[in-house]
Amino acid sequence: MRLLIDTDAGIDDAVALLMALAHPGTTVEAITTTYGNVALEKVIRNVLTVLEVMGCPGVPVYAGSSQPLVARWAAESIFGDDGLGNYEPRPPFSKGVEPEHAALALIHMANTYPGELTLVALAPQTNIALATRLDPTFPSNIKELIIMGGAITAEGNTDNVAAEWNVYCDPEAAYITLNAFPHARLVSWETTLHHPLPIEDYNALTALPTPRAQFFAAINRVFMDPVLTGRTPQHYLLPDPLAMGVALEPGLIRHSKVRHMTVELHGTHTRGQTVIDHNGRLKQSANVEIVTEIDMQVMNDLLRRALAG
Repeated sequence: MRLLIDTDAGIDDAVALLMALAHPGTTVEAITTTYGNVALEKVIRNVLTVLEVMGCPGVPVYAGSSQPLVARWAAESIFGDDGLGNYEPRPPFSKGVEPEHAALALIHMANTYPGELTLVALAPQTNIALATRLDPTFPSNIKELIIMGGAITAEGNTDNVAAEWNVYCDPEAAYITLNAFPHARLVSWETTLHHPLPIEDYNALTALPTPRAQFFAAINRVFMDPVLTGRTPQHYLLPDPLAMGVALEPGLIRHSKVRHMTVELHGTHTRGQTVIDHNGRLKQSANVEIVTEIDMQVMNDLLRRALAG
């Protein structure tokens, strides 16, 4: 499997990157970066840190959009000031970012390897929307698009209560992407809520005697403190890792449904809401496979493999 990964490099993105870089038979061809959990310059720093920890500094990294297409954006990261749990000390970086803009890099790679690359979208979809607008053939050249984003029952995690964060940050970009790609697989915020990692499994992962597991424990220490001290529910949420799991091991999908999905661009409380046409009333072709149930044993195995090396 050949992956392109578009990320805003918070803690959950970092775990998803660990999974992809450790997965046998999978090559991460490039990582494109954008704002989201934190500002772009911090995202780039976090990606380069993960690549050094994994011993993969040769993976090309491209800097992308620092702002949404239309909306105003301000970081509200729950992952620390740096987006990576205030992780220090950072390893020295063997390599910096490539000179090409992320959207242009996506187009270039898709045109060079048509039908061979799976694109995993873990961030606001600004880079992807730009690539689609710059080259309308871009979606057809991508083998598969996997998205972490959306709220399928309007149980969002933003100030617009029906909207999920990645879509909320750039609703126009998500609208463009969903309308341009003929098919995508989507892991929603609600699917994340319904598939947490039990605290016992989280503790077992942090206890693995490897540098990767030590890194995993270190970046999660501040974020997980309320959980480990009993102030919040006893589990670990896996939004981006679940999406990466779907990309790496599609067999972990236990249930899904295929529907037409679009994005609400207006509304005082609903801007950024993902709207699902369950009954075909919009007379539009189904464009999204919505993953609703995941085999968490397989998911746990993927995490263990990523951290055991």
